[in-house]
Amino acid sequence: MKTVTPHARAVKTLSRNSAGYFFTVTVLTIVAMALLPCSIQAQEPDAEVLVAEGILAYDAKRYEEAISLFSQAVARDPRQARGFYYLALSHLARGQAEQAIAPLTTLHVLRPSDLDVTYQLGTAHFAVRQYDKAAPLLEEVFRQEPDRENLGFYVGLLRYHQKDYDSAAAALSVNVSSDSDLRQLALFYRGLALGVLGLSDQALSELASAQRVQPSSPITGASVRVQEALTASRRVTEPQRLRLQIAIGGYYDDNVAVNPRKSSDPVAESLRSRATQSPGLVTSARGDYAWYRNGPIESTVTYSYYQTVNTNSGIGRFNIQDHLGGLSGVYRGIIGTIPYEIGGQYSYDYMFLDFAGFLSRHTLTLPVTLVPPSVTLPVLGRMENLTTFLYRYQRKEFYAEPGNNDIRFGPESRDAFNNMVGFLHAFRFRQDKYILRVGYQHDTDAARGSSFAYSGNRLQLGGQATLPWYDLSLRLDYEVHWRAYNHAQVLFPDGTGQLSARGDTEQDIFIQVAKALPHNLTLALQYQGVLNSSTIPVYAYNKNVFTTLVTWTY
Repeated sequence: MKTVTPHARAVKTLSRNSAGYFFTVTVLTIVAMALLPCSIQAQEPDAEVLVAEGILAYDAKRYEEAISLFSQAVARDPRQARGFYYLALSHLARGQAEQAIAPLTTLHVLRPSDLDVTYQLGTAHFAVRQYDKAAPLLEEVFRQEPDRENLGFYVGLLRYHQKDYDSAAAALSVNVSSDSDLRQLALFYRGLALGVLGLSDQALSELASAQRVQPSSPITGASVRVQEALTASRRVTEPQRLRLQIAIGGYYDDNVAVNPRKSSDPVAESLRSRATQSPGLVTSARGDYAWYRNGPIESTVTYSYYQTVNTNSGIGRFNIQDHLGGLSGVYRGIIGTIPYEIGGQYSYDYMFLDFAGFLSRHTLTLPVTLVPPSVTLPVLGRMENLTTFLYRYQRKEFYAEPGNNDIRFGPESRDAFNNMVGFLHAFRFRQDKYILRVGYQHDTDAARGSSFAYSGNRLQLGGQATLPWYDLSLRLDYEVHWRAYNHAQVLFPDGTGQLSARGDTEQDIFIQVAKALPHNLTLALQYQGVLNSSTIPVYAYNKNVFTTLVTWTY
């Protein structure tokens, strides 16, 4: 048996332990080398995981959770582009455009050439009305991708607010959108831009298109109002700038001479003996020419003619002929989303009574029209609005008045300066199939004769409707005018025989049924009734007029 010395045993043990030691060291070194990169790179995959989880939350519309995950991701990796992008989208999805601006701004610095980022940042600025910051961003995207979804609308609206109407119309014309609301808004603003440029024939077409896109939309009523304003203004409805209107018809008037109602007053009763009932013919003509157009400013000259002919003998001395000439100007624009029109008009008319001078009037009118936002009412549905504020100054001069030549009749002179302020508001329903109007006016008549100076208040009510039969339209207007005269009468007593201050209440009712005919013709049947009650019997009267009119418009 071989003997092993302690030294040999020690050497053998050392050799065996050294081999194990080196094996262990080698394994640990390999593991450490493998784990070290993972430890160094742990930050980046962790941010990616957070972004991936955030996208899942975003797709599930858990926006608050998504915002938390994306915020953690960009905090761990400040260059995490997807994290910034989806963080902004999550804020936008919650309607927090202002919070979306910061991550989009950072992302725009990281990726300045990324059009998606530029577009989102521009729309975020647009949403918070930072138009000066939104404009260059969206213009840059529009320059490279003009057919991007909704981009034409944003750029067009920005240009419109900058009063660059020509460029605004161009951008809005190429707008591409799958959203019917934005398509309609684009058509609406393009119509406004074209109208401001004086291209009203195109503007009317665009505004009509806006109604066809989504007729139940709140913008429809505003579109119709602007369309009516353009049509009624005569200034810009035709490319040749000229518009004509001629009407001819017949009527029956049961009180042409304005005889007083039956009373116990001897003077009033003596006037009642005059012949006063008569059929007659009526003609009218009007021409408007838009002589000046420059951007939102337009000016028009106007002439109109009106003639009545009473066919009963003895009534011809009450035939009326009136000539009117006028000059008007208007400025149209928009404040935010509210269209407005500021105008001014001067007119002079001269009226003949049986071909003798009877009355002349100088009239200055200053209207301001606004299209306020629509509201939705229970049962009635959406209601559109239109408001007009009005000031009118008028100088009236009557000819052949007794007081003009005889001082004894001076208090009976009707020459006067009239000032009036008021408003008229229209409520419109179901795309203007039904319209209700309410208005109020206050006027003062500073007459030369003390018997005719008054202070008055007028209430206006009205409505119109499209009837379900034969394309007929119905209009009904009612007005009541209360006049309190300032001084006691000089010639005519009240019902008690005293010379007192006069007080009148005049009620007017107007009813019309109209039908459009071919060749620009319109047939209308009209009724007008006047009921004037007065504390002075001479001035109390009733009047009824029935009229048939055919109107041709060019």
